[in-house]
Amino acid sequence: MTAVPERERALGDAGDQHAPRLTIGEVLAVLRDDFPDVTISKIRYLESEDLVHPQRTPSGYRKFSRADVSRLRYVLTAQRDHYLPLRVIKDHLDALDRGEPLPGSTGGSAPLPPASTDEDAAAPLTAEQFARAAGLEPEQLADCVQFGLLSTDAAGRHPVADLPIARAAAGLARHGVEPRHLRVYRSAVEREAGLVEQLVAPVLRARSEEARTRATEKLRELAALSAQLHTALLETRLRDLLRP
Repeated sequence: MTAVPERERALGDAGDQHAPRLTIGEVLAVLRDDFPDVTISKIRYLESEDLVHPQRTPSGYRKFSRADVSRLRYVLTAQRDHYLPLRVIKDHLDALDRGEPLPGSTGGSAPLPPASTDEDAAAPLTAEQFARAAGLEPEQLADCVQFGLLSTDAAGRHPVADLPIARAAAGLARHGVEPRHLRVYRSAVEREAGLVEQLVAPVLRARSEEARTRATEKLRELAALSAQLHTALLETRLRDLLRP
């Protein structure tokens, strides 16, 4: 996993004030090689969240310094490689601006997959290939499908992006937890997803690209907080079990 950029990458250097400034289109071109999903709306959104502070010309056009571009790289890397919520990334940048160490905690947010990955684009696997890659026996894989943990396409193939679910099921199976016992997880996720959907659905239907960008960021934030709450509640319950 790529490390979050160090202070000099996040904040630039003293010579930055003398370097030519970039338009938002030029910044997009600079970032696109490393972050193919970045858009002008995304950059504007990060500015609105006070994560980057470009100058404005008298006519209102944004002009980005090298430090601004470095800050954008910091934010995008922290999101892509560490799945950090924007509020945590902002805390990091604020600490770096003050010359302080990064906060010791990321707020406990569980990793959240990026919007698109190589696995999403990979060709689906046959049941035999998928079971072998996940470490499941064929009958265990069939049970995962039967109890709604996994799904297949019309040809009975499995998306590669579902491998993390299957591997978790395989690990639990080694502890005697069968797929039929995991329906409670699926039910809980469906309820959580329904709650999050209610909060962002009106914005996701907006035609404005900038509004959809904001909704996507909100969706990621809510999902991370939901995972954080789930983990914290489970850990608290398990601590109770260990008390004498």
